[in-house]
Amino acid sequence: MNQSTPSPFWDFSLRTYSRPGVPNSCLTLQDGSGVDVNVLLFGLFLGQSNRKLSAADVRTIAQAIEPWRAEIVVNLRAARRALKDPPPHFEGPLAESLRKQVKAAELEAERIQQEMLFVTFGSAAMGVLENDAGIASASNIKAYEGYLCSSFEAQAVATLLQAVGQTNG
Repeated sequence: MNQSTPSPFWDFSLRTYSRPGVPNSCLTLQDGSGVDVNVLLFGLFLGQSNRKLSAADVRTIAQAIEPWRAEIVVNLRAARRALKDPPPHFEGPLAESLRKQVKAAELEAERIQQEMLFVTFGSAAMGVLENDAGIASASNIKAYEGYLCSSFEAQAVATLLQAVGQTNG
């Protein structure tokens, strides 16, 4: 992984995440359905490249990143969230400074996860070709939803699909 040149997937994620409603939709799916936002965004990225994932593809992707997600990203996120309301006697600028440092480390851990996904699974071999990027993206979300045995919040999904259509259209 080249640290100096972000992958097209990271660039896609930054563009998509900057769209109205996307951060809240991602948070809704993360906290409400156990979604790994990077897996979700990767499915959308591949969908916008006209690649439709099978349930087995999603399982392979999710399982490959799980150790990093569980041991690094989730722990950094928990620390950052805990620092929003630190214990008594620890409030103030020092705790806030630490929270900002942990937030930066969390973002870097997310970027590293995305780079691994792109390097490992970004080849044309993942998924099958689908002529319509919108259909591929929606199908990839459905495949992830099935993998998690969950029902994703419909408005959050609609917001994401609309955002990727605008980002890449």
